[in-house]
Amino acid sequence: MTSHGKRPAVVVLEDGSVFRGRAFAGDGDACGEVVFNTAMTGYQEVLTDPSYREQILVMTYPLMGSYGINDQDRESPAIHLQGFVVREYQSRPSNWRSTRTLQSYLEEFGRIGIEGVDTRALTRRIRTAGAMRGIISTRADKVPELLERVRAYPGLAGRDIVSSVTCSRPLLWKSGELAPLEGPMHKGANLRVVVLDCGVKHNILRSLERMGCQVVLVPSRSSAEDILTLRPDGVMLSNGPGDPAPLAAEIETVRGLLGRVPIFGICLGHQILSLAFGARTEKLKFGHHGVNQPVKNLLTGRVEITSQNHGFSVVTDTLPKEAEITHINLNDQTLEGVRYPAHRAFSVQYHPEASPGPHDSHYLFNEFLELMGSKTGMAAGMRHIS
Repeated sequence: MTSHGKRPAVVVLEDGSVFRGRAFAGDGDACGEVVFNTAMTGYQEVLTDPSYREQILVMTYPLMGSYGINDQDRESPAIHLQGFVVREYQSRPSNWRSTRTLQSYLEEFGRIGIEGVDTRALTRRIRTAGAMRGIISTRADKVPELLERVRAYPGLAGRDIVSSVTCSRPLLWKSGELAPLEGPMHKGANLRVVVLDCGVKHNILRSLERMGCQVVLVPSRSSAEDILTLRPDGVMLSNGPGDPAPLAAEIETVRGLLGRVPIFGICLGHQILSLAFGARTEKLKFGHHGVNQPVKNLLTGRVEITSQNHGFSVVTDTLPKEAEITHINLNDQTLEGVRYPAHRAFSVQYHPEASPGPHDSHYLFNEFLELMGSKTGMAAGMRHIS
């Protein structure tokens, strides 16, 4: 134990790099892909984002925990990342909404949090070498053993991680709660959106409900016919973790929906939609994780500041001729948005629903609403961004 009463802890990368600190939450070891996030706030949303499944997250902003944890801002019912690495942990939150500390929240879900790490050096290492497999551990004196273990960890590429975060049965979202879908679905006045749950963030569901939509969540491996049986006015392809390429069932489902119902894809959903059209994806060097990614809307010329969280990207040159590129990332020119007018389908790589985060991209939900309402083609449904 240190003089602060906290145990020594380490992050060990697959290249042998070791970064030392002190555990402020949890105990033991956990392997994952080590990535960094540039957001100054929003750690609760990050912790509960299913897209961070099997990742160890380094926050570049030095102080975390200052406003505690509340029951309103979570993006799912659980913490999904493997470990949380910060420069300094604030153990006494100051926020009238706070109900518990960041420490107690991590420990509730058996997750490790460490502080006192040189997060700038760790971030620079990832930026230079790329996202790497790593292990976070409170067994700071066992580095050789930890290194051996992390090198045996398979990482994210080529694996289906979505199956570990999707729902197990159809659910109805209403007033911030999910409940089992019981009995036949009767059509009402509201537009019905079926969300293919690849690890959906709750704020996507909140955003759709605020627009007056009835929202139904289905497991990621639901077939196209299963979805169409629910008589949707539109289908949302959600965000989620890991590599999109192994998701053969989800890709086939989307192929079966093309041209039959309007489709809007976000993040992993964007990648799945492009794969359904025959495109290819690739792993990014260190991914895009944060709330400050500049994206240019090619249809308007405007630059949007966006929230992002992904480690894979659609290869632009592999898109079909019918695809119309709508957005690009100004940092590295990667694809950020595409539409397929003949199929009434469009998608973006970033998160227009992000909370916290910029609201520059909320118009995309309105475009989806209009596309579902018109059912006559892409022109009416996308008129605000063209």
